[in-house]
Amino acid sequence: MLGLLMKAYYSFLKYKKNRYLNGLVDKGLILGKNVLIVDTFFFDPSHCYLITIGDNCTICPNVRLIAHDASTKNHLGYTKFGKITIGENCFIGDSTIVLPNVSIGSNSIVGAGSVVTKSVPPGTVVAGNPARRVCGVEEYLARFKSVTESGATVFDESYNIETLDIKKRQELLQAVGKNIGFIV
Repeated sequence: MLGLLMKAYYSFLKYKKNRYLNGLVDKGLILGKNVLIVDTFFFDPSHCYLITIGDNCTICPNVRLIAHDASTKNHLGYTKFGKITIGENCFIGDSTIVLPNVSIGSNSIVGAGSVVTKSVPPGTVVAGNPARRVCGVEEYLARFKSVTESGATVFDESYNIETLDIKKRQELLQAVGKNIGFIV
């Protein structure tokens, strides 16, 4: 019974998210194909027409795309606003904030918790507050590829959160020790 209720609850949340997202698209948000938006998000609803997200992007939970800045309103009488453009094949990490007048170039990665105040060149990894360049995506991926090629275990899909049991959790804990782990 609980499983059925949980399934209904998650179906409702998915419906609600899609309805909200479709409303933003109707108001001008440009959303590419194959964009994965995980859980909750905030895409500036009053200025969503200034936001473009390219194809094949992943937007992690709690990402905020804020296309306006009302900090000048009380003092100057007007609000600033600017476009936000996210290129194709980008990964925007959990709890990232992207501010007005920012472009994130294609094939870039933005680390979790970053505050993106300036544009990011294509193929760049950025992180921090404010977000700063860490390295190129090629270098970043090469680091982890070398770790997996040197013998680190890469766990298959059966180790995803939905299918974890106590035994699999223990295997994951034992495999990582003080290192990072990998799941397909």
